[in-house]
Amino acid sequence: MPSDKAVAEPFGNRAPFAEPSWYNALASPYYKESHRRVRDHVRRYVDEHIAPNIQEWEENGHVPDEARLRYARAGLAFPELPGEYRGGVPLPGGVSIEEWDTFHSLVLGYELSKIWAAGVSAGLSGGTTIGVPPVIHHGTDEQKKRWLPGIFTGQTSFCLGCTEPTGGSDLANLRTTAVKTEDGAYYVVNGHKKWITGALRATHMTTAVRTGEQGTGGISVLVIPLDLAGISRRKIKNTGWNAGDSTWVTLENVKVPADHLIGQENSGFRYIMTNFNRERFLLAVLMNGQARICLEDAWAYAMDRQTFGKPLMAHQSIRHKLVAMARYVESHWAWLEQIAYHAQRADGGRMGAELASRIALAKVHGGRLLELANREAQQVFGGAAYQRGGVGARVEQIGRDLRVNIVGGGSEEIISDLAVRQEIGAAVGRGAKL
Repeated sequence: MPSDKAVAEPFGNRAPFAEPSWYNALASPYYKESHRRVRDHVRRYVDEHIAPNIQEWEENGHVPDEARLRYARAGLAFPELPGEYRGGVPLPGGVSIEEWDTFHSLVLGYELSKIWAAGVSAGLSGGTTIGVPPVIHHGTDEQKKRWLPGIFTGQTSFCLGCTEPTGGSDLANLRTTAVKTEDGAYYVVNGHKKWITGALRATHMTTAVRTGEQGTGGISVLVIPLDLAGISRRKIKNTGWNAGDSTWVTLENVKVPADHLIGQENSGFRYIMTNFNRERFLLAVLMNGQARICLEDAWAYAMDRQTFGKPLMAHQSIRHKLVAMARYVESHWAWLEQIAYHAQRADGGRMGAELASRIALAKVHGGRLLELANREAQQVFGGAAYQRGGVGARVEQIGRDLRVNIVGGGSEEIISDLAVRQEIGAAVGRGAKL
């Protein structure tokens, strides 16, 4: 899919490496006019409607309901939602559903990383973004008609209930149980879910529960209305992500209608794991974008700040820090593009099993990249990146938020090991002698 322009008109921040190279420097075979329209539309919306409020919303600990609804109605959330459930809400940039591809999603994810407080981004749509895909891909037509249209009217919002107090990445050993009543009409659910993004204000929780034997073969997915009797919720106070509504959910003898089961009973592990591909890819894109924010702000500060009679940028040690960030953001972005290119052509898209290991490692690499970029930017700023507000505000906020992006969606230890085991299996399948 060749680009219709060799090099696009410069866009965004002109500082070196502050934006993906196709924005203002190099030609790319991956992007065309529709991708630029998405980029322009989302950047304009974020600059006008979100950026002026980021600090206030994060300090207040929540995103106003009207801002969340306006965001959804603007088409920035849930591009994978089928047209019949969108209520006429267009995709960003006027791109048709038929035309929307993986690179549009890549551009959208990158542009949304400009919401530099990750809790605000999560507060706008994060819970639904990860909670609704199992319904889209494995729900019945009746379930989709019941729940999906309300996303764009404010009547429905989702969260994903997987993590528990006793474990997050170890989904196979979850302890929340769902026991069917004798008449088969309900599941009675008991357990706890922890660090559930968006659960404080969500109407439904797409929930991993144990309906069968221990291990992966006994897990199912239920969509649980959060107004049912026996459910209590309380906000968890974390280091960052204050506006992300991180929530502890307790379920005590909650009677969930049996027709809220997604897909087949005891098949839920697969549904959740394929959903992780999408979540991890989006997290990797987010971390690349936030690393570029650190680079962008550090670069500007180094050009402006005078020390010992000359700009910080005149010191070789400072230039070395900036170029180290540049090496990592550019190479990581190229990997994300390679993954997107394959997903664009594979039958399973980003859900494909052959991409799971690479997406996992791209997410791990994104975390390492963001940690390095944030640390080096803090070194450039000095004390200015340790105070809330001022020239170092974005770097300081990213420093408080970054751990949840690194641990969320699977810790690097767990998903790195997963990637190795999957690649060994794939290599043996190709005839490798290991």
